[in-house]
Amino acid sequence: MDFRNFGSLPNLITCMRLLLVPAVISFIASRQWTYAFAAFVVAGVSDGLDGWIAKTFDWRTELGAYLDPIADKALLVSIYVALAIVGAIPATLAIIVVARDAMIVGAFLVARLMDRPMEVRPLLVSKLNTLAQILFAAMVLSVEAFGVEKGAWFTASVYAVAALALASFAAYSLQWIRHMGA
Repeated sequence: MDFRNFGSLPNLITCMRLLLVPAVISFIASRQWTYAFAAFVVAGVSDGLDGWIAKTFDWRTELGAYLDPIADKALLVSIYVALAIVGAIPATLAIIVVARDAMIVGAFLVARLMDRPMEVRPLLVSKLNTLAQILFAAMVLSVEAFGVEKGAWFTASVYAVAALALASFAAYSLQWIRHMGA
């Protein structure tokens, strides 16, 4: 079977990652931390795998360029909201993470609606923000799964993730303002 004619193998892997989102959230909601951590790890591995396959075999598609970040954001935003709801992380952190993503998507949509579409290029601070969010989510899930005590690292990590999310939002906002000529 030629996977390129079936939406490509990387796109199928990305779709499977999207299907993991409700599972991870369900595991967090029911406090099945080991399963939540394992599903998050599988999602992370699948993210690396689909990207590697797409680049190695030149199976990149326009659909994949949209699906991959949607799957990543769906997973991260959902996890932060779920972790806040069960009290594993401060609600303020989840609000910052979700609001940043919502405002950035909103700004890109406004630009498109005004016939001033912006090229989507991740900024360095945004890549650092995403890495920090992933690492922090993994640490929180592993702490809950394996019964490790939250220490000073937890508070420092909360502030670091919040600061990076705000810095990323500010950088995108400046880029958007310049682009829109405001």
